[in-house]
Amino acid sequence: MAELNQKTRESGKKKIRSRKMAPKVDLTAMVDLAFLLITFFMLTTTLNKPAAMDIAMPDKTKDDVDSPVFIDENRTATLILGDGKFMWYHGDFKKPIASSEKPADIEKTLAQVVAQLKGKISTMPNTKDMIVLIKPSKEARTKDVIRTIDELKHQNISRYVIGKTQDEEEKQLLASIQ
Repeated sequence: MAELNQKTRESGKKKIRSRKMAPKVDLTAMVDLAFLLITFFMLTTTLNKPAAMDIAMPDKTKDDVDSPVFIDENRTATLILGDGKFMWYHGDFKKPIASSEKPADIEKTLAQVVAQLKGKISTMPNTKDMIVLIKPSKEARTKDVIRTIDELKHQNISRYVIGKTQDEEEKQLLASIQ
């Protein structure tokens, strides 16, 4: 049993009075309560679970490096990301089926553009699902890329690729975004 003892002061040569008993405090109940609370909070607390994004990356074998992958242009839409803004085109860059005229804000118009492209591609003949090519520039923020991927998942688009801008024309288009 835990107790709190306090000593009485003894003075020099004075009369000895009757000793007063030191107050005793029983701390057993407080210790029990502390362990019960610690146990309760340990058992009821849930820790944050890590949330990772599933991204399938292709194998880099020697045979696949040199051979290009051909994709139906009617199925592809390309999003070129800049700093908080983006531009898009549907199909081939040199002969697009549709494209944006000027840079658009990612936060405000990305959902609308993706929904329009998805609707347009799904109505085209001999097309399956939509493939989105995401091409972030060096000025693009990480949160813009993540927001783009989140919007694609929200629109149930399962096929997307994150790549680099290859053509000089695309690089010039990127310069106009900034």
